[in-house]
Amino acid sequence: MTTEPEDDLYDRIVTPYDIRGLFRAELDPGLAYRVGAAFTELTGADVIAVAHDARQSSPCLADAFAQGVLDQGADAVDAGLGPTDYLSYVSGRLDVPGAMITAGRAPAAYNGIRLCRAGAVDVDEGTGMGLLRRRLREPRPPLTDRPGSMVPARVLTDYAEHLRALVDLSGIRPLKVVVDAGNGMAGLTAPLVLDHPSIELVPLHLEPDGTFPHRAPDLDDVSGLRDTVRETGADVGLAFDGDGDRMVAVDERGAVVPPAAVIALVAGRELARRPGAAVVHDLVTATSAIDAIKEAGGIPVRSRIGPAAIKALMAEQDAAFGGAHCGHYYFRDVWYADTGMLAALHLLAELGDTGKELSELVARHDRYASSGTIDVPVPDPLAALQRVVRHFATDGTALDHLDGVTGELADGAWFNVRVPGTGPVVRVNVEAGTVAAMGRLRDRVVDVVVSAGR
Repeated sequence: MTTEPEDDLYDRIVTPYDIRGLFRAELDPGLAYRVGAAFTELTGADVIAVAHDARQSSPCLADAFAQGVLDQGADAVDAGLGPTDYLSYVSGRLDVPGAMITAGRAPAAYNGIRLCRAGAVDVDEGTGMGLLRRRLREPRPPLTDRPGSMVPARVLTDYAEHLRALVDLSGIRPLKVVVDAGNGMAGLTAPLVLDHPSIELVPLHLEPDGTFPHRAPDLDDVSGLRDTVRETGADVGLAFDGDGDRMVAVDERGAVVPPAAVIALVAGRELARRPGAAVVHDLVTATSAIDAIKEAGGIPVRSRIGPAAIKALMAEQDAAFGGAHCGHYYFRDVWYADTGMLAALHLLAELGDTGKELSELVARHDRYASSGTIDVPVPDPLAALQRVVRHFATDGTALDHLDGVTGELADGAWFNVRVPGTGPVVRVNVEAGTVAAMGRLRDRVVDVVVSAGR
């Protein structure tokens, strides 16, 4: 591992949400061992579950983390290979803390560790990551006199059956479904979860390969999926990221389905099962999704951005479902974990039950113009937020500070400016009723953000 000062290393790779860095140079088996030992000490748990993805470095990091657990006297549940939401299932079902060895959608040279408490409750800056960062700077905990034991628990099939039981596909029409796993973890789970007589699965890069030879593990480019859907005449295409928890859908024309439309469709189905329930959404979720929640009789509940915030609010509100603008979908029936595979099942059920094309289902939930997420480099992000507050407070814009600064204009247009904590940038989202109105408001907000003082 690098010889740079440890404080700098830990500040960089121990983020508010996970641990992530270049394998060997920043995150090696020695550090994974120390994280396992520190996490065991932090939780005081007798049992901790460990799972990993297919990156070439993941098995050795998982083994090292588990050894750190064992040397502190706790047992380590070896859940084996699977997607991140599989680890949530294991943690929830066994009611034990867990660790997932994955770098999510980061490039193949990276790896990381995501942690959760018993019941799949996320660990973030306020609930353990800050303590863990400080603990790693201290001497390694002493070995226990009675090391723990490895407990095998390869239950990927049980996880798949759990998801299948949550969505009724019994009466759906025949569907041709392209699945692009991108050589990630969905390649293991899609054939299990989507094994149904009415589903013709068209596989695309299902073989797990931690070098990701066909596309990057993120979902920034799904052109291969779009082309395959059009070439095969499929009803829908589903792409998953490297660790298999995030999903992007494309319709029968090869057009990407906006996450807001997925939130709207899934929320409608979950609310049919739980009338009047809360549905949590992050504060930059498109208005069309919030409208759909209300129309389905649900109670939309606004959240700060981030999985830990959404999941905690879902638990507090006993919410049926939660959605994020970036395409993560959270379910009460999976211990509030985000699982794109379960969202995909709901999409297939809606397609199969209604007999409509996906483009038709999506059209009514794509009524507003959005800027998407814009990262604006600034030398002082907090000063930029203050400029936004001063500028928009003068014209009567309604402002709130749930997460950064959100402004709502009289015509229903809105913007959010926040500091993501990933360097000297602010993150801007804007929505309005028309493309022209959105463009004007976006340019105005960005101009204030970058201005020297206004």
